[in-house]
Amino acid sequence: MYRPHIENSVWTVTLGGRTIAMHSPEKPFIFAIRKEKTYVSNRGTVKETIVEKARIALTELKTDEDGTLLFSAEGRLVRVNLSEPGEGMLRLKISGEEGWGYEFALPADPEEGIFGGGEQYRQVNLKGEAVVNFVSEHIKAKTIIEKTLLPAAFYQEKPHREIGSYAPMPVFVSDRGLMVLFETPYDGVSSLDGSFYRFGFDACPEEMILSQADSFREQARRLARLHPVRQYLPDWCLDGMIVGVQGGTERVLEKAFALQEAGARVAGVWCQDWCGENRTVMGKQVWWNWEVSEELYPGLKEAVAKLREKGIRFLAYINPYLVKGGRLYEECAEKGYLIRRADGSIYHIKSTTFDAGMLDLTDPEVVKYVKETLIRDNMLALGISGWMADFGEYLPTDCVLHDGDPTKLHNVWPVLWAKVNREAIEEFGTGDEMFFSRSGYLGIAAYAPILWNGDQHTDLTKDYGMPCVMPASFSLGFSGVPLVHGDIGGFFTFGKMKRDAELFIRWMEMGTFSPLMRSHEAIRPWTNAQPYDEGVAPYTVMLSKVHAALRPYLERLLEDAKEGIPAMRPDFWEAGSIQESRDPYAYFLGDDLFVCPVIEKRKTWRRVHLPAGKWIGLWDGKTHYGPLSFTAQAPLGKIPVFYRAGSEFTEVFRAAAETGDVPQSRKKR
Repeated sequence: MYRPHIENSVWTVTLGGRTIAMHSPEKPFIFAIRKEKTYVSNRGTVKETIVEKARIALTELKTDEDGTLLFSAEGRLVRVNLSEPGEGMLRLKISGEEGWGYEFALPADPEEGIFGGGEQYRQVNLKGEAVVNFVSEHIKAKTIIEKTLLPAAFYQEKPHREIGSYAPMPVFVSDRGLMVLFETPYDGVSSLDGSFYRFGFDACPEEMILSQADSFREQARRLARLHPVRQYLPDWCLDGMIVGVQGGTERVLEKAFALQEAGARVAGVWCQDWCGENRTVMGKQVWWNWEVSEELYPGLKEAVAKLREKGIRFLAYINPYLVKGGRLYEECAEKGYLIRRADGSIYHIKSTTFDAGMLDLTDPEVVKYVKETLIRDNMLALGISGWMADFGEYLPTDCVLHDGDPTKLHNVWPVLWAKVNREAIEEFGTGDEMFFSRSGYLGIAAYAPILWNGDQHTDLTKDYGMPCVMPASFSLGFSGVPLVHGDIGGFFTFGKMKRDAELFIRWMEMGTFSPLMRSHEAIRPWTNAQPYDEGVAPYTVMLSKVHAALRPYLERLLEDAKEGIPAMRPDFWEAGSIQESRDPYAYFLGDDLFVCPVIEKRKTWRRVHLPAGKWIGLWDGKTHYGPLSFTAQAPLGKIPVFYRAGSEFTEVFRAAAETGDVPQSRKKR
């Protein structure tokens, strides 16, 4: 048992030579806060109105006979029990009064960078920022309208504070060795500015874990011990590219086999409209009725088998909602399976222009129905090998559930959704299936095989476009989610915002050097470049072969992920300091690859800042000694990629490079 030392109401905790927690009457550790908070939700984006009614600094500190810390003032009391779960770690079990929120102050190093907070899109270093701990829709209609109406030069990229997160998490890691984790489901804000970090929540957290370690790798391992990682990818996922394609049985077979015959390594086809399409003002959306559309996909079971014979898996789509007017909506409404309002009516959520009911995952009968009917009978029985388990972030805070408080369950709802999907696979699958999740919270890595970065705009803006995939992936890696990938090509497209062949190929280059290579047709497929287009297909062939050739190396990344080690890491990961970062959009893929995506239009070169070490150019075999900055050639299809000299995977990298020849149709004559 950790025995705190207190003198004159002063308490200090030091680990690894750093003061990680402290309290004095002048600088209290805990504040009790009473707030009035209202939520207004619009298509998953939640606007909060907060009025602080009281703030009490708990200045008095003493211990009782068993060593419990007692923080108090003005009749408010918080109890803290301390223990050491491992070397360099401290666990604080916290007990506070209901009806109050609490804020915790930890001393900050003014020179350190701080990372994590779940999925954060705008930047990886969160120093000076306020990080909201509330699962929400990432995309806002306002930004899409601005990009549609304004000339590109007039669009102002949004700052961090205006961008929501599908997967926030109250865990942060600094480059001076600190990790802080709060075990809590509640809404809150972490203010990472000034001489003290302030972590506030609407109710008392169950625990705070503090850790001091000498590397990001060690912190990742410790975090994985606290929140075990069970992420994985079946072997077939590493056989090439999962191609996003829609439009029905005949079209899917045509596109898949044509790419395969052209030489592409097609691991699977992802057909989100397997259950029907829903045309809206935004474009082509899915008909949220989780049974095969016989009109669009006649003979799907036979088609899935036909694809499987050619080594191609079929992937589908599901989310925890049912479109109003659909057959399954009517069935579940009658059974009482949908969440309700206080007056007993069905609580509808709106996606773009249509309403849907939300399945109540707190009802055991609903969970059984989802696993046995929607997943086992309607998907697995067809031979479907994987699916997008979309959404999870829209649970209204004022709904009525079968069991539980929606304000407490809002953040963990994506984890419940992933848990249902994982249990269905483990109970009814063959051990060869997977799914990918968009939303998440603490514990998501125990259920979701892999996450994806949600819905990006089909452009190169750093707030919502292709570049934001990198900070989002790095932040998740710091937060205990090692396996992440993105929609190649992005999703949201409207008006003049659409992807051409160059953007799609550049995005596909980045996806090649990620754990899972998967494309999306986008919400308006007909206006966007696709992997099977005449001008794009040669690059799909080339890059899918490169990804497949990297399989032995990617298998190592999957093993590392079991220990919590992220597959994609920022350029300062090894150095251990944000001061060593030279490029926020370059990254390590595992230990031995360094990848530099091209995120500017019409550029056939890129400035590269190699980290320390001896590196070999993947495509040209040239040797470079880092740290080194230079201009590298980046022809379409070949972004600058380097592998570590002496790597045990040298022959794998050489084999991958040999498959990556520039298509004949694009060579200069």
